[in-house]
Amino acid sequence: MPDRTDYPALIAGHTVIIEMINSGDAGLPVLNQLLQVAQPAVGAAGMAFVEFAPSGGRVIAATGAAEWTMGRPLPATDPVTICLLTGPRVQCVRTDRFDNQLAVELAERGLHRMVVCRAEIAGHTVGSLHALYPAGADEPSAEQHGVVGYLSSCIAHMYGDQSGLPVHGDGPVVAALADGLAVVDRDAYVRLWNPAAAQVTGRSSADALNQPLPFPLPPSGQVLDHQLPDGRWLRITSGELPGPGTLRVVTFRDISDQQRHDDERDLFVAVTSHELRTPVTVIKGYADTLTDHWESLSETDRRQAARVIGQRANELARLLDRLLSSAAEAWPGDGPPAPFDLAETLRIAVADLPADLRRRATLQLPRDLPRAVGHRQNLGTVLTELVTNAAKYSPPGSTIEISAGADARTVCFRVSDRGIGVRPEHVERAFDRFWQGDSGDRRRYPGTGLGLYLVRRIVEQQNGWVFLRPRTGGGTVAEVRLPRR
Repeated sequence: MPDRTDYPALIAGHTVIIEMINSGDAGLPVLNQLLQVAQPAVGAAGMAFVEFAPSGGRVIAATGAAEWTMGRPLPATDPVTICLLTGPRVQCVRTDRFDNQLAVELAERGLHRMVVCRAEIAGHTVGSLHALYPAGADEPSAEQHGVVGYLSSCIAHMYGDQSGLPVHGDGPVVAALADGLAVVDRDAYVRLWNPAAAQVTGRSSADALNQPLPFPLPPSGQVLDHQLPDGRWLRITSGELPGPGTLRVVTFRDISDQQRHDDERDLFVAVTSHELRTPVTVIKGYADTLTDHWESLSETDRRQAARVIGQRANELARLLDRLLSSAAEAWPGDGPPAPFDLAETLRIAVADLPADLRRRATLQLPRDLPRAVGHRQNLGTVLTELVTNAAKYSPPGSTIEISAGADARTVCFRVSDRGIGVRPEHVERAFDRFWQGDSGDRRRYPGTGLGLYLVRRIVEQQNGWVFLRPRTGGGTVAEVRLPRR
């Protein structure tokens, strides 16, 4: 660790970041660049940023010795998570004082100390910035604490702009505890603003009273759904207040979840109809041909038609399995995670791949690969989805490499391709349900956007995690990590 913070390097690196923002870059690319600038400036072995949502946190950016944590979830009840969300905003934490899995892994890798700072907007934590230091390093100085705090504030400002952040779509929104209530005069100026109104809108009574109502006022007795600038939706109703004068009472509540579910339902219908259209059309066409021209077709033509019908029927069955699995709340019959032979499971899963994928896949397994802990029966689905995704975004006939490895705490396998690669801002969005890198009827790559969503869901139910990263020389690596027995 340097005796002093390298301020010239920090300022030079920060200039590059500002230029990135001014040229239109946002989100993860800027965040990753910020961590790369910060690491040498504060003398850290690695940097990481954890984004927090109501359900917990997830590592969305990491550099140096912390890069292996990419994609790692932090449950809301985890002791480390609780520590990060409480106490001083900037603090130095010893990893060897915690006994949870992530802290133990950090300590085992020699990262015994980290300076942590919360990124906050109006008192609401959107994430935490971590500078990790090895054993034997000097105690981080006040300068290092100050720089980490400053950089954390810069990240919070990025979230406030909502330019590509948050990655998972859960912005710094405080959920409403009850309906908001306001009383307005004939000019729609606020005369009463209850506490729930402040919670729903984020506007205090002092800011709201004697000011115009901060959203449209529907006619008396009618309902209006209105989207706020921050993306949330309010359902607003109004009515005349009994008695003399021209006061009106306005009630409103946050319906963002309902609106999101409605949007997901509409998207589900649109995606399903789009993806079903092609195989159904092909099956119907070949079936009609067989029915109308059976006698005039050669035996070879009949067999080819039957083969195509079978292939398209398999596509339909696979699509329906994906749709049903994505809608299910739990995976029936899985039971608790148990030790299993990952190497043998991968061999069987590769042998069970569809023929076109099996021909492109190469399997490289080390000797004496440790046993993993999880659900063996679901690993075939995980591997098939990852190989299918790799094939879709890489040249026809190109090799898809499947390899495995282990460290002191986890066992992993990787699916690597030589395709178009993955953009930094897409490494997390790719796991969202129904998300596609390109969309519309003219999109280059088919699919429902469910494969990687299902993969992450299956893996995390086994206490593991999965992430994507660009492959050196071009292409993408998908890595799955499971607990080691």
